[in-house]
Amino acid sequence: MPAPKPASASDPTRASWSPDELLPDDLLERFRERAAGHDRENTFPHDDLAELRARGYLRAFVPTARGGAGLGLEQVASLQSRLATAAPATALAINMHLVWTGCAAVLHARGDDSLDLVLEDAARDEVFAFGVSEPGNDLVLFDSVTSAEPTGDGGYRFTGTKVFTSLSPVWTRLGVFGRDETDPDAPALVHGFVRRDQPGHVSLDDWDTLGMRATQSHTTRLDGVEVPASRIVRRLPVGPSADPLVFAVFAVFETSIAAVYRGIARRALELAVESAFGTTSRRAGGTSRALDPVVRWRVADAGLAVDGLEPQVDQVARDVDALVDHGSDWPRLVVGLKTRATETARAVVDQAVTVAGGSSYRSSSELGRLQRDVLAGRFHPSSTDAAHATIASALLGPAS
Repeated sequence: MPAPKPASASDPTRASWSPDELLPDDLLERFRERAAGHDRENTFPHDDLAELRARGYLRAFVPTARGGAGLGLEQVASLQSRLATAAPATALAINMHLVWTGCAAVLHARGDDSLDLVLEDAARDEVFAFGVSEPGNDLVLFDSVTSAEPTGDGGYRFTGTKVFTSLSPVWTRLGVFGRDETDPDAPALVHGFVRRDQPGHVSLDDWDTLGMRATQSHTTRLDGVEVPASRIVRRLPVGPSADPLVFAVFAVFETSIAAVYRGIARRALELAVESAFGTTSRRAGGTSRALDPVVRWRVADAGLAVDGLEPQVDQVARDVDALVDHGSDWPRLVVGLKTRATETARAVVDQAVTVAGGSSYRSSSELGRLQRDVLAGRFHPSSTDAAHATIASALLGPAS
């Protein structure tokens, strides 16, 4: 891969940029206040999206020449972690838009303009959703149970079911893929982008889950929705692929998901500390529970975990931005990061709940909501089992 171009010290997106400026405290407090209501009522955070759009958040990855912020993955990961401390479901929902725009930016930085149409649409504040996950398809990007039928002019008609379509109420562009079996001996996976104003797709309005409720990740049914040749971006063989698009999707998806759960872990640790200082313990002689040795150990254990997670997210994101060529080690690095981040966040939330005690079991408790939200981490690809298989293959070779 080519060496990255160093950023100018005068570039405002590199020199003076700060997550506190794009996501100030007062904004996050509004998001936090609304998050409980969206969780309780199972509604989409339209007000959050409106405020983020007004601040140019949807254009974070869009180059400055196209009216965006021109940020890299490390900077966006920092923003997503900060956003997740206030409204995890808002952060996770917006993350799917950032995955596609981030993929386009990663490819563009490597001389591949095949997803520049994403950057162009994002510059106009179009909202991208991720229509990839399918019921019964644990191969994720390496195969599809959605049909992609050629139209004869370079376009395709897609028929199938996509699950966990975050941003369902608001997306205007949906990235999809399906299997073209025109040649049974050489089936292909076709990637393209659906426009919301096209016929042939429907949202089932079926999102009713334990956590991450505000993502409104409804099932999407594709019924022959047609994507013209101008919006078809890849045609790849079935199976694992070294294509840059596959790299970009995995690198941006796994890293940004890790960033969201890093934010959840940060907030859980903050709440554990607040709880320790805000209550007293008879075991500690009626003094603050912050002096209770057991509480201190649990808070320290959570702090150790968060401190260890912070640089992991930063380093992987930094390597993507710097065009570092990890070669065949990239899959293990990114799936390992996602797995460690989601598992660490769950462990930190668990420690925080134990410190807070029974109050966290109330439906009105922020920690109680985090405990439900953090469970979603195990369902994002790659799963823990898939991550272990990937890393085992990298270290020990294929199983057969």
